Amino acid sequence: MDHSVPDDLSSPGIGIILKVSRCICCNYLRQPVELLLIWVLGSARKGVDGGGNGGKLKLTVSGGPVISCCTDTVHDGLVRTQTSAFSQVQTAVGSLILARKRMMMEVIPQRLKDLWKEWELRALVFLSLASQISLILMGNRRKCNPKIMIKVPVWCAYLLADAVATMALGVLLNNLGEIYEKKGSVDDANNEVTAFWAPFFLLHLGGPDTITAYSVEDNELYLRHAFQLGVQTVTTLYIFLTAWNGSRLSFLTIPMIVIGFIKYGERTCTLWLASRDQLRDSMLTDPDPGPNYPKFMNEYCLKDAEGFYVEPKEVKDKVEITIPHREADSTSDASNLIIAHRFFQTFKRLFADLILSFQDRDISQSLFQEMSQEDAFNVIAIELGLMYDMLYTKASVIYTPCGHVCRLITIMLTCIVLGIFSFTDKQHYSKVNISITYLLLGVAIFLELYAAYALLLSDQSNVWFIQQKKSKYLKAINCMESVVKPPRWSSSMGQYSLTHVCLKEKPCYKILRCSFISELWEKHRYKNYKELPRYLQKSIFKYVKKRCDQLKENIGSNVSLRDLCNKRGSIALVKYNKHLSLDWSIKDVEFDQSIVIWHIATELCYYSRSWGNISGDFNRKMGKLLSRYMMFLLLLYPSLLPAGIGLIRFRDTLSEGKNFWEERMSIFCTSQTHATKACDRRKERRIQACKMLLKVKTQVLPIKVKGDRSKSVLFDACRVASALNEISDSKSRWKMVRDVWLEMLTYAASQSRGSEHARQLKRGGELLTHVWLLMAHFGMTDQFQISQGHARAKLDVK
Repeated sequence: MDHSVPDDLSSPGIGIILKVSRCICCNYLRQPVELLLIWVLGSARKGVDGGGNGGKLKLTVSGGPVISCCTDTVHDGLVRTQTSAFSQVQTAVGSLILARKRMMMEVIPQRLKDLWKEWELRALVFLSLASQISLILMGNRRKCNPKIMIKVPVWCAYLLADAVATMALGVLLNNLGEIYEKKGSVDDANNEVTAFWAPFFLLHLGGPDTITAYSVEDNELYLRHAFQLGVQTVTTLYIFLTAWNGSRLSFLTIPMIVIGFIKYGERTCTLWLASRDQLRDSMLTDPDPGPNYPKFMNEYCLKDAEGFYVEPKEVKDKVEITIPHREADSTSDASNLIIAHRFFQTFKRLFADLILSFQDRDISQSLFQEMSQEDAFNVIAIELGLMYDMLYTKASVIYTPCGHVCRLITIMLTCIVLGIFSFTDKQHYSKVNISITYLLLGVAIFLELYAAYALLLSDQSNVWFIQQKKSKYLKAINCMESVVKPPRWSSSMGQYSLTHVCLKEKPCYKILRCSFISELWEKHRYKNYKELPRYLQKSIFKYVKKRCDQLKENIGSNVSLRDLCNKRGSIALVKYNKHLSLDWSIKDVEFDQSIVIWHIATELCYYSRSWGNISGDFNRKMGKLLSRYMMFLLLLYPSLLPAGIGLIRFRDTLSEGKNFWEERMSIFCTSQTHATKACDRRKERRIQACKMLLKVKTQVLPIKVKGDRSKSVLFDACRVASALNEISDSKSRWKMVRDVWLEMLTYAASQSRGSEHARQLKRGGELLTHVWLLMAHFGMTDQFQISQGHARAKLDVK
């Protein structure tokens, strides 16, 4: 095709215009745009073509036919010609774009558009109901299940619930608005039914009782939800008034609006009560101005002026300390419920980073000293469950007299609406819409009944039954709980092994390495969870109790609580092997560095020895479990640990480990015989890898060779592992390793904040959170700082 341009228009600018038009325009627009642009340029240059072509401009554009543009009509002046041309360009291009849009709209057949118009709102109803059912069934499960199979569905349902309900109200409002504009009223029976659905979306925005916030940060959005409560209520009322025709169904909409407003109001109030500032303010005691100081000083000065010898003395008021005690005729779980409920009123202040009194410490210490490890951890699990309910559910509202009244109102009104709707004449309504309406009412009643059932089985209700001596009801509830009630927490501890990451086969790793998800893959692919064994639970309890006894024995000495809690392995090193110079791996480095060093050293010691008596060696198992748990915290939840560069250190160490084992293990894999089982191959692979690493000589300090550029501690861990393997007595070696990790665990717990532990409750609970609260009950925390709260001054006149 000829792409020539007349001589009088030939210029570099024309070529640029043609290229630009081909880049920015689709095939439908290219020819007209090129034509118009060239015509504008020609008009701007020539004004009027008086000869040559006889008033016509011939152009051949973009492979099209020869096009003639008449220029006989001349405008006065070049400026007017250019302005008029540009306006024509705008008009032509706008028309072409509109035509293009119409062509795209015609791609979707009208039949499909009508079908979507009919089922759009119905689809949103089904999606909203699915979200509500998922939330009420699984929303409360995450406090006892840390697996991702619970997290992802709950997260998706939580995000969908509000978005779908809000979208459905918007679609419903738009549909009714269009009908009202066309006809002047909404007189269609099916539109009346769909308008009846509006209060149910308001109810769905209120959410189920089992979850109001997915994370602690959601509680801070109470103002947003309060605003949305007003907006969506007004929207629902507008839909109700638009569709009002005085029928029975219109009257049934009124109680449903009341129910929806109550539900959404409960959620908004719950979010406000669980917000950080309000939670802290609700836990503060009433202001106490103390004794009248001016009055005391006036009396003091008067007596002194009269010549009396006046001496102020401090007098302590006698305060009766009520210690929760176990009922002789009650079960262990019932006693634990009463004790946990009593302590929760005090120790919940720790989650708001508030301080407690020494009187609270003495009460807690005296009781926990007499407990078994099983009862102590059960009490703590109940307390953490109560805290979870306060932060993430509607517990702070529904366990109040007002909450009980609201629950009774919503259940009764929903049942009444269902009963009246069942006897309403429905001949003029669509069968599909009738079925959806029954489904909405049925799910609403199901949500109410399930909430009442969960309320009956809750720990708060059990405490009330115990206090009211309702033993018959309590026995029936206990029988139901044994069948259906989930555990109070996951009773598991996360595990992460750095050596496993280096040695495991990574399918499609070359593809993942090129994308941003490689690090996320390594974090979550190689973590796992182990059930918390009772022997480890017992060891933790005995260790904390022993440290509490040491603290009591050292009262008045130079050993303080802070000094005792700041130990992170040095006590165990001194106790089991005084001549072993490993203090550098604990005292002279940061805490995250100690974790990585001792984690690798524990792995090397664990796999470099024979597997003979491992089934009976609990200390060896505990050392490995605690080592991998601390590594799990460092990598996935570093906010629970003291600040440091643990993630950088982990990545550098992981990179060095991969480089070291990549070549050596490939040689080993090609030379080894095929094992009968895959697990045997993996086990043998780890043993050989650890032995290879321990063969590296470490006489020269690694930091002198690598400098400070790399934060890897791989061969520092080899130094520690080699020193540990020099201990001939295997039991002493693993007792020392176990106690080092117990010290690190308690140190991490003592340095963590309650607000961070509150965030972990939604993830099935962390062992570190239980250890932190256990130490608080034994008085091993800096948050006991209020002393002599019941002292007053008295004048001694002589």
